[in-house]
Amino acid sequence: MLTEDIHILMTFFGLAYTLIEIAAIITAVLAVRDTRTPQGAVAWGISLVTFPLVALPLYWVFGRNKFHGYVDAMRAGRERIREIVGDIDDLPPIKAINERRDPDAPRSSYETIAQIPFLGGNKLELLINGQQTFDAIFKQIKKAERYILIQFYIVHDDTLGNKLKNALIAKAKQGVRINFLYDEIGSHGTPAIFWQEMRDAGVDVHAFHTRRGRGNRFQLNFRNHRKIVVIDGDTAFVGGHNVGDEYLGITEKFDGWRDTHMRITGPAAVGVRISFAMDWYWARREFYELDPTMPKPAGTAEVLTLPTGPADPLESCSLMFIRAINAAKKRFWIASPYFVPDSAVLKALQLAAMRGVDVRIMLPQKPDQLLVYLAGFSCLNDLQLQGIRVFRYNKGFLHQKAFLVDDNFCGIGTANLDNRSFRLNFEITMLVEDKSFCQQVEAMFMADFACCVETGTDEYDKKSVIYQTTIKFARLLSPIL
Repeated sequence: MLTEDIHILMTFFGLAYTLIEIAAIITAVLAVRDTRTPQGAVAWGISLVTFPLVALPLYWVFGRNKFHGYVDAMRAGRERIREIVGDIDDLPPIKAINERRDPDAPRSSYETIAQIPFLGGNKLELLINGQQTFDAIFKQIKKAERYILIQFYIVHDDTLGNKLKNALIAKAKQGVRINFLYDEIGSHGTPAIFWQEMRDAGVDVHAFHTRRGRGNRFQLNFRNHRKIVVIDGDTAFVGGHNVGDEYLGITEKFDGWRDTHMRITGPAAVGVRISFAMDWYWARREFYELDPTMPKPAGTAEVLTLPTGPADPLESCSLMFIRAINAAKKRFWIASPYFVPDSAVLKALQLAAMRGVDVRIMLPQKPDQLLVYLAGFSCLNDLQLQGIRVFRYNKGFLHQKAFLVDDNFCGIGTANLDNRSFRLNFEITMLVEDKSFCQQVEAMFMADFACCVETGTDEYDKKSVIYQTTIKFARLLSPIL
């Protein structure tokens, strides 16, 4: 009897394993077809066929990098979206830009990716730390008369989070319409009561729902990493800060927190409004009351809002970085907390150094995510070339996402120099063509370099064999880091 039971059990497990192997083979075919890089396709294909019990669930949770349904949702809502974007090219300030635009100019590539031109007439303010950023945001919220659009990747139920919650509740009670989006993965630790208190007060709060849609159900890989605040349609805030006490430097893990945001007042705020409207439609399948008005000019800076994400037909985020690096003639300075770029970006950095561009990469000295930190050593090792300088920021954790090209072009936003931002996250970057603002960004970089230790691209060579091996294994995980 025991022998018969064992035989039945073995038959059951054999049948189950066969079905898993068949599912893994089918999934391997899908992985080879859909994975964007040859290295990723080979890695997933071999893993799925060889280790199906481990690789199959990992692939369905982390393996895919195409976000399904977003484009279809936007197509379904295109008539309403046209209310805020349809006539944008006919507005006088934009029409003038289009008429004088040189199709061969570097910025025309950005406009093609963003499907919106650079907009002139903007007033800009560089916000260099959390205190400056949130002081400015709270001050502007207090002035709000019509509506507030707000979106963050992380919102903590702590002192800063509750201050924001209370400020929004106060404005909602005054009759100001508030639409609030958060990423449910980034804000997974925030209790439901935190959001419910705002809903009860009239704040329209919703998760982005990265797992909504065909094929996204089991995915934990996609995140909406955007940080957006829009007040009354003409003032927008974009940058690296999330809502949490650590972004004010109140953290036990680090000695401080270094981040950057910016305020945009003027026509370019409409691009931020468009990005938010599209994300809101994905989350809710409906629109709030859209604002069709164009913000009035408030300054002289020309700015482009560039949202990027896994629903894009092209790898828009990496293309943005490659175009910026290739356009550099004098310098390319960049600060990023995570450095795991793909080979195309690495080669662009090498070519820039070869033509005499001052290439500087600023990274944190102490990591907040160990695997990403380790993988970055291997990427730096691939860069080894005279003319590329590496700086490690040691006055707290470096979380800012900013770059400077020559003397009159820069980018500030949410995108990191890693695969996650390139292919998996919804990001937003403000591209600025304005010499005066770039001078402020240059001064910011110089102050940050003074808080750094210059190391070099050969950091990997100085590590022990065990450390180097660990680095190489971490690099293998770079497609999902």
